[in-house]
Amino acid sequence: MSALAIELWLLRHGATEWARNGRHTGSTDLPLLSEGEAEARALAPALAGLGFGAVLVSPLQRARRTAELAGLGAAAQICDDLREWDYGRYEGITTAEIRRTVPDWTVWSHGCPDGEDAAAVQRRCERVIERALQAGSGAGVDRVALVAHGHLLRALAGTWLGLGAAGGSLLALSTATVSVLGHERQQRVILRWNSPVGGLG
Repeated sequence: MSALAIELWLLRHGATEWARNGRHTGSTDLPLLSEGEAEARALAPALAGLGFGAVLVSPLQRARRTAELAGLGAAAQICDDLREWDYGRYEGITTAEIRRTVPDWTVWSHGCPDGEDAAAVQRRCERVIERALQAGSGAGVDRVALVAHGHLLRALAGTWLGLGAAGGSLLALSTATVSVLGHERQQRVILRWNSPVGGLG
């Protein structure tokens, strides 16, 4: 199957405590809230029967649990490159707190001390895209699911579009939503973005 026929289905994990209060959650392995589990469970009917050539999942429990509850756990393959952005010294704190000392800070423009910047994340995203396209081509199925995190998936979309990881700054992404990357006339495009379960009809 041509790589041009493959769609990348991006699923952000369900809600966690830190996601709800805006604290940067990279390597801290938080569980889903009960609300987040319900969000993930609600994805299952919408995804059932679609058929995925591969399901690549971040190793962090909030993503693995989301994949499981969404009905994708049996096919899940851990992909370390799908880990969330490494926030370094900014782990667990909010943008407002960071801006008290770095007034114009964003993760996209400044990166994180002792963590990653956009260039480092882009390299990971490029590897994920290559792996996903190969997995989809080999399976003869035109969809690959990527279950991961907000900043990482936004960076991946920016990379897909040729804008680089920092292009993700233009794309808001809520918990337990589905986004789809694909092609139109051989051009990489966004086919769907930040769709709640009710928007998948």
